[in-house]
Amino acid sequence: MSREPIVMSWSGGKDSAMALWELLKSGVYDVRYLLTTVTRDYGRVSMHGVREGLLRRQAEMLGVPLDVAYLSKRSSNEEYESVMREKLERYKSLGIGLVAFGDLFLEDIRRYREERMSRVGMSCRFPLWGEPTAELARRFISSGFRAVLCTVDPKALDCGFAGREFSGEFLRDIPENVDPCGENGEFHTFVYDGPIFRERIGIRVGETVLRDSFCFADVLAA
Repeated sequence: MSREPIVMSWSGGKDSAMALWELLKSGVYDVRYLLTTVTRDYGRVSMHGVREGLLRRQAEMLGVPLDVAYLSKRSSNEEYESVMREKLERYKSLGIGLVAFGDLFLEDIRRYREERMSRVGMSCRFPLWGEPTAELARRFISSGFRAVLCTVDPKALDCGFAGREFSGEFLRDIPENVDPCGENGEFHTFVYDGPIFRERIGIRVGETVLRDSFCFADVLAA
């Protein structure tokens, strides 16, 4: 039976990685591209602040091509939607009708994605939807994935958490009101190893800076 072609919406973080793993394990899908957004002026992933070169290294270790949607540093929602629509229409022309997302439980985000996708005649898949986030976080770690916190919202977590390993110790240290997967935007991660990687990506964590009301740890290639 032929597998369905699909694109994975990719941030480089743990939820993307776990969702991709579920797609690959299912045997149902043929993952054609990892779609990500990069701020052109900085060469970094939007919101996560990870360098584009590290995402390309991830894609190389995953064996799936990276497709980058470039945005300006002060991009509006209109610019974002225009750039993404261009990407989606290209996928549609290639016979790809599905995009997968690593969202967990935010209904408004899901509705937004489904509505925008339907505009171009495409559909969404949410491989992790509804999974208890504490359980998912523990499964991420026990399955051999490794990640560091690249972004922290200081309104939810102390900036000292930026650059820390996403580990059992981290989960024990976070306040009770912080989602274990950071689904409410409390933090973002960069994944550098796991069962879907051909090889571990060597990294080191540089300085942490406060910019645009978020704390960014500069993740660098080792």
